[in-house]
Amino acid sequence: MSDQRISEKAQTPELRERELMALGLRSRVLEVGPAAAEEAVVFLHGHPGSAQDWQQLMPYVAPFARGVAIDLPGFGKAEKPKEWSYSAGTYAIFLAAAFAELGIKRAHLVMHDLGGVGVVWAAAHPDAFASAVLIDTGILLDFRWHPVARLYRAWPIGELMTALTNRAGFRAVMRFYNPQPRRLPTAIVDRWWEEYELRTRRAALGFYRATPPSVMERLVEPLRRLDRPALVVWGAHDPAVPVEQAERQRESFPSAEVVVLEDSGHWPYLDNPQRTNELITGFLRRRFDAEAQRSLA
Repeated sequence: MSDQRISEKAQTPELRERELMALGLRSRVLEVGPAAAEEAVVFLHGHPGSAQDWQQLMPYVAPFARGVAIDLPGFGKAEKPKEWSYSAGTYAIFLAAAFAELGIKRAHLVMHDLGGVGVVWAAAHPDAFASAVLIDTGILLDFRWHPVARLYRAWPIGELMTALTNRAGFRAVMRFYNPQPRRLPTAIVDRWWEEYELRTRRAALGFYRATPPSVMERLVEPLRRLDRPALVVWGAHDPAVPVEQAERQRESFPSAEVVVLEDSGHWPYLDNPQRTNELITGFLRRRFDAEAQRSLA
């Protein structure tokens, strides 16, 4: 384990780490709060990244809820089978199996980027879906994939990118997707590069090829009917998913609170963790307080 990872773990002693088996795939789970609670806040990371991306936010949830972060297949310490489809639907099936293994019967989803596949699970499991936090992700309407995704989707460019991506090129792309005024911490970009092995790049290729940009649009109506509580947090300087998509989340989540962080990029929870943590934990605490009041009524 690198010095950086040791340092990160030392700063978050509340986190518990264990292995999960779901659909025959091994994955890593990070947890905080009451281990046996059937209602949980579930953190779903983006591309690139892993469950470890949430280590700054999860301890804030521990005082009032169980928090769970899962390495999605293909990323972090999860298995990365070459033959897996890596589609949004397949990820949703994995989440259903993972929740069953973890004893989670009701989930508040905190999603970023690729983690937005959680909305597929949500639409298919309305009784178990409690609320959503959408961080630069969600039901993207009239959307065209960003440049890196379009390159991945193009044959044979995607294959060449998968095989030839190097540290310098990776860092340049991260700078492009999180431009000034805020930069991603160097330690996080370095950790992502350590995790971004060939099998992870193949998983990214598989996801983009299996996921047309319009794939989520059919979920608008079922999610709108549910009208679950939602918080939308967006970086105004996101080149990957334009900030106009923030307000459009209300087409699927009519009661959503929408907050645009004017000096953030694609990863506001990492480039401005203090403000993002305040927003997300405040929203989630209100959800759990409301649940407690209903149970006492």
